[in-house]
Amino acid sequence: MTIDLKLLGESFADAELARPVGRVVGVRGGAVQIAGLADVAHIGDHLALRRRPGPELAGEVLQIDQDIVYMLPDSAADGVAIGDRAILYPMPAFAPGDHWVGRVVDPYGAPLDGKPLLRGSDARNIMAAPPPAVDRLPLGARVGTGLSVLNTMLPIVEGQRVGLFAGSGVGKSRLLAQLACHMASDIVVIALIGERGREVNDFVDRVLGPEGMKRAVVVAATSDQSALTRRRCAWAAMSVAEHFRDQGRNVLFLADSVTRFAEAHREIAVAGGEAPALRGFPPSVTPLITALCERAGPGKLGQGHITAVFSVLVAGSDMDEPVADIMRGVLDGHIVLNREIAERGRFPAIDVGKSVSRSLPDAASEAENEIIGEVRKLLGTYEQSEVMIKAGLYAEGADPVLDQAVKVWPELDAFFAKPEPDGVRNSFDRLGLILRRAQGPGGGRAP
Repeated sequence: MTIDLKLLGESFADAELARPVGRVVGVRGGAVQIAGLADVAHIGDHLALRRRPGPELAGEVLQIDQDIVYMLPDSAADGVAIGDRAILYPMPAFAPGDHWVGRVVDPYGAPLDGKPLLRGSDARNIMAAPPPAVDRLPLGARVGTGLSVLNTMLPIVEGQRVGLFAGSGVGKSRLLAQLACHMASDIVVIALIGERGREVNDFVDRVLGPEGMKRAVVVAATSDQSALTRRRCAWAAMSVAEHFRDQGRNVLFLADSVTRFAEAHREIAVAGGEAPALRGFPPSVTPLITALCERAGPGKLGQGHITAVFSVLVAGSDMDEPVADIMRGVLDGHIVLNREIAERGRFPAIDVGKSVSRSLPDAASEAENEIIGEVRKLLGTYEQSEVMIKAGLYAEGADPVLDQAVKVWPELDAFFAKPEPDGVRNSFDRLGLILRRAQGPGGGRAP
């Protein structure tokens, strides 16, 4: 392994031999109160509390009063007593580098794959502001996704921000993995927020595999870690994406999931005294989510784009729950996964009628938009009459459009499940052929 001596020297230069020490003076509402550090602590600094007896308890500075520092512990504060020592560690610098490609790291930049990892040369603010709105480039060209339905009906362009809305067990993670492996981009940055530990390893080793990891950086915080770590995961992963965007590379950013990011913030906000207002979520969750989403998108002149797919867990398919409602308002499109479609075995289980890409009509040519419009008309007609059709009340010949929708439906349903390794043009060719067959001889000009 080649070692960058400059990066190694910088790591040693930042090492400190002496640390400030405070004492526990109280525990209230899940936060530990510590005296003696208020004049040197900063929000986000780390604390190590020496319990007597028991293992060391780690935490982070949540609030600072005139004389007291409030620590949010990583786990239950069992065994903490008045007078216990608390050692202050400054917030570690987060400095991604090109050598992070192919690696799995935690939200603090420490390696999770068992191999050493040096930080990059330039530390980044993990809560950086997005590029100024007037300086941002327009959305870029349409990108191939490896899936027929996204290549045609729901196109994604460079710099677009899309939401992936799904309940549990509907194929959300599988679809994200498909995009990570096959969607066109220079670099893929994946944020696994509050994910099960087993699934992190499975995603890296089996789903992405060595080939997929050649262009990927995975930032992971598992479900058993503290709310502070889980919330930081999204910010840290976005900072990695911005590192590569600033070099002029086009980045695919995948976040799984924004819901767990918001839930982690809710835990922190409630511990800090903020009252829940939005069906259990604090008011600060709205600017938190919108600020994260705004950091993705087109860069400035000379920079690349961050094309983002943010997954959202919708309990009971409730698209009006707070996180889903916030996301729909700030994104450039939404992809809805339907449990009924998943249960009959179609992957991806995308409900095309309820999904929207705001890159249209600009992302497609006039002929392609005609095809998309014709397919949406037939889908809408079929879905409006689906109950009647399944009940056996449909009679052929009463409605020519419905006749065509019934005829084309099986082929469209199969088309939406097909992978497409040969690009967007081939996807539209196959979709146009399906429509021509449905129209039949003398059925009019196909788009």
